[in-house]
Amino acid sequence: MTAAVELLNVSKIFRSQSQTTHALNDVTLKVEAGEVCCFVGPSGSGKSTCLRTINGLETITRGSVKIFGESYSGQSSAHLLRRKTAMIFQRFELFPHLNALENVALVPHLRCGLNRTDATAKARQLLARVGLKEHCEKYPRMLSGGQQQRVAIARALAVEPQILLCDEPTSALDPELVEEVLQLLRSIAETGMTMIIVTHEMRFAKQVSKNCFFFDAGKLIESGPTPTLLSQPDHPRLKEFLSSLDKH
Repeated sequence: MTAAVELLNVSKIFRSQSQTTHALNDVTLKVEAGEVCCFVGPSGSGKSTCLRTINGLETITRGSVKIFGESYSGQSSAHLLRRKTAMIFQRFELFPHLNALENVALVPHLRCGLNRTDATAKARQLLARVGLKEHCEKYPRMLSGGQQQRVAIARALAVEPQILLCDEPTSALDPELVEEVLQLLRSIAETGMTMIIVTHEMRFAKQVSKNCFFFDAGKLIESGPTPTLLSQPDHPRLKEFLSSLDKH
């Protein structure tokens, strides 16, 4: 069976006049269709950069990225492959001048070609699904952080992606709002959606993901089944990372 996502020897190098940074260094990994996995590691380890390469938001220096067996090659190919993915960002990225309904409806209208009536009806259904049926007409500034992130999740689901990419979806939330977003992501994971989640929430990773990938300094250091990786790590750097989390 063709993997949903496959990275082979992927490197990403950022260059400036003063320095060269290896954001990704020879990363190879595979995520199967229907699998939920998590990218974990310290800040600046490369996990978010890796996530962004999967839908072409970040170009790569060398290697290959495949979505269901197809590589990004040229703008036309990238456009088609991005239709198979949707991304949830750390800071919601909602349009402040549009209300919740309009934020969600815009994507299926512009990206999927639905007329405005059908796109709006679809958006209303999705907002109900994420528990925001009564908040359709509210603008982002009128919503809590957790509610804004749920609008962003509804917007991502509006394109009916085959792969849902989540870049630290709770990192910008107040602690009391984290659980409501994690619960929604758990419910999505239970539908069989292929999901790749960058997270610092180890408890959540254990609950929802089949496999975990640990990044450090741009390298994929260790990967494997989540219960084993997070409970019985082999690599000293992963042991150190998990120990540091236990102290907080």
